[in-house]
Amino acid sequence: MRYRQCLRWIACLTLASFTVPANAEQENPAKPLNVLFFVSDDLRPDLGCYGNTVIQSPNIDSLAKRGMVFRHAYCQQAVCSPSRSSVMTGVRPDTNKVWNLTTHFRDAMPDVVTLPQLFKNHGYVTRGLGKIYHGDLQDSPSWSPSEPAPKTNASSPSRSRFHTLVNQNAATTKPIPTTKTNRGQAFRIADDPPNSGGESELAEEAIESLQEFATQSQPFFLAVGFRKPHLPFVCPKAYWDLYDPNEIPRATNRFLPHDAPEYALVRRNEMWNYSGVPETDDLPEEYARKLKHGYYACVSYMDAQLGRVIDELDRLELADNTIIVLWGDHGWKLGEHNRWCKHSNVEDDARAPLLMSVPGMKHVGQSTDALVEFVDIYPTLADLAELPLPDDLEGTSFRPVLDAPNEPWKTAAFSQYPRSVNKQRLMGYSMRTGRYRFTRWVDVNDHSNVDAEELYDHQTDPQENQNIAGNPEHAQLIRSLRTQWEAGWQGAIPEKARR
Repeated sequence: MRYRQCLRWIACLTLASFTVPANAEQENPAKPLNVLFFVSDDLRPDLGCYGNTVIQSPNIDSLAKRGMVFRHAYCQQAVCSPSRSSVMTGVRPDTNKVWNLTTHFRDAMPDVVTLPQLFKNHGYVTRGLGKIYHGDLQDSPSWSPSEPAPKTNASSPSRSRFHTLVNQNAATTKPIPTTKTNRGQAFRIADDPPNSGGESELAEEAIESLQEFATQSQPFFLAVGFRKPHLPFVCPKAYWDLYDPNEIPRATNRFLPHDAPEYALVRRNEMWNYSGVPETDDLPEEYARKLKHGYYACVSYMDAQLGRVIDELDRLELADNTIIVLWGDHGWKLGEHNRWCKHSNVEDDARAPLLMSVPGMKHVGQSTDALVEFVDIYPTLADLAELPLPDDLEGTSFRPVLDAPNEPWKTAAFSQYPRSVNKQRLMGYSMRTGRYRFTRWVDVNDHSNVDAEELYDHQTDPQENQNIAGNPEHAQLIRSLRTQWEAGWQGAIPEKARR
């Protein structure tokens, strides 16, 4: 009898050992991670956390200290809509067919599930503020039903009060003609308080959203799209005053890459759509300095507004359960190669900042040289939130890099840019390995028809000033890179990440 009672007692204890934790887990399930998703337009990696000692970016640098900096992150095409479409759809330009600023990805992929849409489908409230998609190319399925489409037109301080910077070129005796358009000048100082203008209004909207979300139990995906430092370089005077113009360095390689095809970099682009821009490829020294000063000021303006949003996240005690990601949609030339803006495959355009902070991450405040692509952001965020990944994604979750930042990862990152040359439609497909950038310009309808090749050795030529593709001594290297290039992005995926 005692034996049977003992067995019954042991059985009850054993059952309790299983049922109590199960009940406790049901009563206190793990909270889903929120996502605070920042994007900044035309932001290049000229930031303190990337080694720039002149730029004033204290809030982004603070984010770096609570997360990880990806030092070699690359967009899929260095212009707004193609880059953003790749991030939001998780596929590359040749798949979503977005190579310009007018095509919507749903024309080619009507049923694609976008990044925020995936979160929405799994119980998140998703909200987009500011510039997430380009211009009028909005996407209502991305956002929760009650959410309005992001506003994209309020991005500059009030136009009521400006200090106008006039082009001065004292070194020349003959005046240089300048552009005359209705868009205003490319840079201006706004005589307004520091926290004013479009970026400040956007920060206020984001802060109000966080306050709303803090009162709800539903997890959130909040996308905040800062337009700065995009042209025109207009921001309050306080941010211009952060800099001594004489301490802002000019680009040292103000010449085209030697032996590269002329069409690799365009001469005139969006900047010449503004008034007062000198009608010349060689911008006068004083004008170029003011342009760069304006760019730096706008970075600091955006940084200050981003900091206000993160401060509110902390104040509301939401940070411990929120992934924070910041990316710039592509790089931007500030006189490198005697060119401005983006629109090419060069390192200055294809490389952009990427920072990520994840609750409980192992390597806080570190950076990694792992090659990652912006098309990887979608699967990474889904992976971190433990959401099922769509089958058609063309990126790879870099969650393992967060755990092991110094381990080998992708063998290459891929970007592209189209060109029309003598009525021939070309696509420059660029492959960035740990050491080389290798670009092949091919006919869009026949990739075996190669018009030109570019090869830059970042070990000896980090500015990409000398194309060495035609040098006979590199013939074997070229053959090896061609093989790797032909294997494409699929061939660059780490073995441990293949699914």
